[in-house]
Amino acid sequence: MLHFSKSEFQTRLIKTKQSMEKQGIDVLLVTDPANMNYLTGFDAWSFYVHQLLIVIAEEEEPIWVGRGIDGSAAEITTWLSSKNILPYSDDHVQSTVKHPMDFVAAILKEKGQSNKTIAAEFDAYYFTAKNYIQLTKQLPNATFVDGTSLVNWIRIIKSDQEIKYIKRAATIVTETMHKGIERINAGVRECDVVADIFHKQISGTEEFGGDYTSIVPLLPSGEKTSACHLTWTDEVYKEGDPVILELAGCHKRYHSPLARTLVIGKPTSEMEELADVAIEGIEAALDVIKPGATCEEVEMAWRKSIEKRGFEKESRIGYSTGLNYPPDWGEHTASLRPGDKTVLQPNMVFHMIPGIWMDNYGIEISETFRVTENGVEVLANVDRKLFIK
Repeated sequence: MLHFSKSEFQTRLIKTKQSMEKQGIDVLLVTDPANMNYLTGFDAWSFYVHQLLIVIAEEEEPIWVGRGIDGSAAEITTWLSSKNILPYSDDHVQSTVKHPMDFVAAILKEKGQSNKTIAAEFDAYYFTAKNYIQLTKQLPNATFVDGTSLVNWIRIIKSDQEIKYIKRAATIVTETMHKGIERINAGVRECDVVADIFHKQISGTEEFGGDYTSIVPLLPSGEKTSACHLTWTDEVYKEGDPVILELAGCHKRYHSPLARTLVIGKPTSEMEELADVAIEGIEAALDVIKPGATCEEVEMAWRKSIEKRGFEKESRIGYSTGLNYPPDWGEHTASLRPGDKTVLQPNMVFHMIPGIWMDNYGIEISETFRVTENGVEVLANVDRKLFIK
């Protein structure tokens, strides 16, 4: 069931251990499910309970630790040998007596790692305060350090196979966006449109199917478009409503996000101007993207473009994206914003989403792009415009 060759997984592991060595880390505890997937292929909806990989610098393979009933998922989806799949008993689950990190600590003691430098993903969604408390309690002689983004930064440059999956996701989101725009009309319920969007995201194309996305479809309408990250209701669309569609395609856990805005009926002149400003800014930013440019230079091109029209935006305009699990499709590494001096390299992938929100409406138009050897490749194929129904 592996979606990559074993040699690609081993190359990723080598790069991880090289980064560990540079940072003086003997053991890395990986709790981010995207990073677990990246290093081993593990793929299950089991991240609601404690699970992790133990990467020991001197060990050939990582060790998977998770709930007993999820051990078979590790056998099916990873390249790990059975001896390195170590499930804990079910009485560890949501228990006040036993904790999965006690089980992890026992493994580290057995492996002679109890007095080493151990890094954990302190700022990952899936590493809890209780995890830290139990680990430090059980391993008092270890030195704990922050390894939050260690694997994430290795993930930022994609392999050709990863790019293939992201491009498939882009095909899915292209078709899904067209479906959503087609279905939105006055008198139609928001939830019915989203149901069709979900169907298209999962059914994918005749050649390949889709996966669940790490963020649900975001479809605010009317005044709700003045706020970001709203989902949908069971209200009906009305004449004159602006509607934002922020979606993604996902294939083999690899994402390609995309946002567009439409208006039911005649848009106001202010809406038309704001859309023009956003589009001009995106195109100015795309023009400067190439290997060697920095993230802040991309944002600067956008900012200078919109400033000429009298607009400004404080928040970042994009971020690296690709492999992920809920609740986010961003990689938590590079951002398109002032001060981020990350140098663009071929096969980095970003979602550029410079939304602008006013007091009672907003505009979101975005593109996911790949940095190429000579410039940039926009991945989806949806007209970059304000859609009018």
